[in-house]
Amino acid sequence: MTSRPVTQALPPEEVQRLNRALLRLAKRPRSMDALLDAGNAAVAVGDLDAAVGFFGRARELEPDNPKVALGLASVYLRSGRPVTALPLFAAAGGAGARPQAYLSDQALALDMVGDQAAAQVAYARYLAVAKDDTPESKEARRRLALSYAISGNAAAFETTLRPLVERRDFPAFRARAFGLAIMGEQSRAAAIVDAVMPRALATRITPYLEFMPRLTKAQQAAAANLGVFPRAAEIGRDTLEIAAYVPGDGMGQSTATLAAATPAPQVTAGNRLEPAGEQLGSAPETGPEAAPTRVTRVATATPAVRVVEKQSAPPAPAPASQPPARVADAFGDLLSDPAPTADPQASKAAGAVDLAAIEIPREDSAKAKSKPEPKESQPEKPANPRRIWVQLATGRDLKALSFDWRRFSRKAPRLLGKFDPHTVPWGQANRLLAGPVESPDQARDLVNALKKRGIETFSYTSPEGTQIQKLTRP
Repeated sequence: MTSRPVTQALPPEEVQRLNRALLRLAKRPRSMDALLDAGNAAVAVGDLDAAVGFFGRARELEPDNPKVALGLASVYLRSGRPVTALPLFAAAGGAGARPQAYLSDQALALDMVGDQAAAQVAYARYLAVAKDDTPESKEARRRLALSYAISGNAAAFETTLRPLVERRDFPAFRARAFGLAIMGEQSRAAAIVDAVMPRALATRITPYLEFMPRLTKAQQAAAANLGVFPRAAEIGRDTLEIAAYVPGDGMGQSTATLAAATPAPQVTAGNRLEPAGEQLGSAPETGPEAAPTRVTRVATATPAVRVVEKQSAPPAPAPASQPPARVADAFGDLLSDPAPTADPQASKAAGAVDLAAIEIPREDSAKAKSKPEPKESQPEKPANPRRIWVQLATGRDLKALSFDWRRFSRKAPRLLGKFDPHTVPWGQANRLLAGPVESPDQARDLVNALKKRGIETFSYTSPEGTQIQKLTRP
């Protein structure tokens, strides 16, 4: 009998970082470095709920730590709360954070409140101190180009993007399409989309480009940079928070003051960055007035260990408007290393790059088969509503999770005996859940009671539409 080597793909680096931080926290729950690493890794994999928990615990230990302020600011930014993120960025800078650590994200937050002039200054400051040709500096350059497009500076938009386009940087073509659409050149933007996407998907993305000139500057920045597109009724109308924003508000507060006054981000199914909604290739509603559908990337978070962490209970979140629908990072992950074809009309624009000689492989359109068009009827009550749970562990093997449940049940029979074990996928792994419980208060009480029994847990809210499976008891 011959043995054959088995090769198993490693999980993404961000997931490996999160796993390593969790292992460190299991040994030293009050390790500041491990909490910060876990929070930043959780943001990177899109688990904003977990990130809030890690940064919240870090804030309890060191309220004036600029890295804690930066972590919370990052969560606010990615959950669509730039007004709340901005004073945290400023406070972190005032407390000694390195400019390279926050200026690009601070600039994006400024763009997302419609302050393009201040955003462009922040981007320029970042690029002046950042290393050239790093992924971060390229991202800042693309963001700066989009900021110029939003402010109507076509020449600066072209000049800023040109070095990346000439190197066939694929995200630069994405930024170019959005920037042209923002400036009202929909036909040129659509030509780029058609060149780099399957035809079936290109026809679905084009209507979003048609909307871009109708958005506010803040909405354009959110849509072009984060893929967050407003609902149909909110097109051209900023949220009250952004409309009331005054440049410079709250910029002089200390991190301790901000930590006490800042509510935890409201992370919901609509604004979190976990995989949610319809995947790329699903058919959106047609017509310019239809609310844009969510088209999201599918993350491949693969935890390698079953280590659990308690999520500290943050202050109650401030009321927020309805979360926006999410448009895909429309072009970012479709091709691994494409060489996009030219914009057919690029040679007609001053300073534009002529890429007519470049040919690209088009993704197989069979992979982008659409789902049936949704019926225009009143939505029924969801079969899987939003529910609150307590997460006990994570892991790939359902049988191993069954034994975990039995072990936990033996340690806390009165607390867990009234619940059945449930699981829900998390990337390529699964969450082990107890519940559901009726309210966040009950979840917090259960978390605290289990901690007294030596079981570290945290609460988890399953988004509407998420199917939770009952786990067979061992």
